[in-house]
Amino acid sequence: MEHRKEELYSQAIPAGKRRYFFDVKETRGGDKFITIAESRRIFDNNTGEFYIDKNKIFLYKEDFEKFRKGLANAISFIETGIEPEPVVPESEFRNDDDHSNGFFDKDEEKSSYTIDDIDFKY
Repeated sequence: MEHRKEELYSQAIPAGKRRYFFDVKETRGGDKFITIAESRRIFDNNTGEFYIDKNKIFLYKEDFEKFRKGLANAISFIETGIEPEPVVPESEFRNDDDHSNGFFDKDEEKSSYTIDDIDFKY
C-alpha cells in the first residue's frame, strides 16, 4: 500500500457557509492525485456548540477527464435544463456476463438513497 506524501499544491475557496479545498498530493510511487474537500460549520442543537462537518473525495488522474465531463454536464444541465449525453453510456456500467463491471444487477431494484443520505462522519 502506498502512503501519501505532503501536499504539492493547495487552494481553499470560501463559499458562503462552506469552504472547498483542492489539494494535489503525491504517492510514494510518484503518482499525483487530487483531494477535493468540503467543510461547513454546523450548529449542534443538543450541545449548543458548532462543529465542522467535512467531506472528501480522492480523484486520480485516470479519472480526471470523466470527472471533468461529468461536472461540466451537471453544470450545463443546471444552466440550460437540457439533459446532456452521459459521459459513460449505461451499457458500459452493466455487463450481463460479468456483474463485477456495474453497480446493479439488471434484476436488482435501484436504491432511492442519494449521496445526501450518507453520513460521512468518521
